[in-house]
This record gives sequence, C-alpha cells and structure tokens, in this order.
Amino acid sequence: MTFDVGYAMCALPALLRGAAVTIEVAVLAVLLGLVVGVALTVLRASGIRVLGYLAALHISLARGTPLFIQILVVYYALPAIGLDVPRFTAGVVALSLNGGAYIAEMIRGGLSAIPRGQIDAARAVGMKSSLVWRHIRFPQVFVLILPPLTVEFAALLKASSLLSVIAVVELTRTAQGIISNSFRPVEIWITAGILYFVMCYALTAVTRRFERLAALWRPV
Repeated sequence: MTFDVGYAMCALPALLRGAAVTIEVAVLAVLLGLVVGVALTVLRASGIRVLGYLAALHISLARGTPLFIQILVVYYALPAIGLDVPRFTAGVVALSLNGGAYIAEMIRGGLSAIPRGQIDAARAVGMKSSLVWRHIRFPQVFVLILPPLTVEFAALLKASSLLSVIAVVELTRTAQGIISNSFRPVEIWITAGILYFVMCYALTAVTRRFERLAALWRPV
C-alpha cells in the first residue's frame, strides 16, 4: 500500500481535533497530578503514621501496576461507589492519580536538594512549619523538579492514548475511527505519530525557556 499524502491531509482536521482533546487531557492531568503529588508529600511529612502509610501505598500501587489497568479500575470503580462521571473525567482522574505518585517522588527528591541550613535558619527565627513549607520548601522544589516534571507531562500526554480503551475521543481514538471507515492505517497512524511528536517537541521547547527563567530566580 502506497502512502497517500492527499488522504492524510484530508484526515488532518479530524486528527487535530483529537489532538486538542489530548492536550486538554494532559494539561488537566498534570495540574491535578501536582495537587495529588503535593497532597501525598504533605501526608508523608505529617508525622501521622497511618497517613504516611496510605500515601506510600498509593505511590507503590500507582508505580507498580500498569496504567492501562488503573484506567479501567477508575472507570468501573467510580460508578460502583455512586459516582456516575463521564468517560473524560474518569480518564483524567486515572492519569492524575498515576502522575501524582511520580510527582510526589520528584518532590521528595527536590526537597533533599534544598540546603538544610535554610530550614534551620527559618526555625531559628520562629517560623512555623506551614510557613517553612509555603515560603522556603515548595517555591524552591518546584524550580528543582521542573525538568523531570516536563518529562512526566510528556509521558501523560502520550499515555492519554490509553484512554481510547474507555472511548475517550482523543487523538488515538480519532485515528482508530478514521481507520475503521477508510481501511488506510498507514497514513493515519503516521500522521497521528507526527502530531504526538510535534506536541511533545513543543512542550520541551517551552519548558526549556521556563527553565532558563527559573535558573535566574533560583537562590544560590
């Protein structure tokens, strides 16, 4: 089968609409993942053993089981407990819970890189623990984890293709629908792959600019 550029161009508008959904899913997932990651970090640092164990359990399960299975569990578990949410919402929740576990580990690594003297100095002047987290730890740790956070963002963007299994009409699901009607998989999958590459490349380029700005702000 030869590659038909004309057909690929005809399918491009529909694929771009699917790519827009992919970007929306990835952005929401990484933002909610940040919230989950911060929450898990706070639970582990709370000093309450049960909460620390629950946070560690979530991180272990999220990192130790396939994301494909996590998506299916969330999709079928939410209605089972009385939460009838759309497929899109279930998919975003699954991705954010998974991403949050990895982000929590990034934050843990970033916290270890903050000089201990800063924390000791803050406590010496009577600063409360909540203020230490708000004004010293978290502002610096988010600068430190920006590079790996970009990697996680790109990973979530590509992992959003798994949401096609629960019929979320993102880029991969859109490509599958076009192929089922046209029986021309080569043009569609290559075009979809190019779109994924362009999105990830653009994300990397934007983040590198933010990294340069963040390096100017980072305290010595």
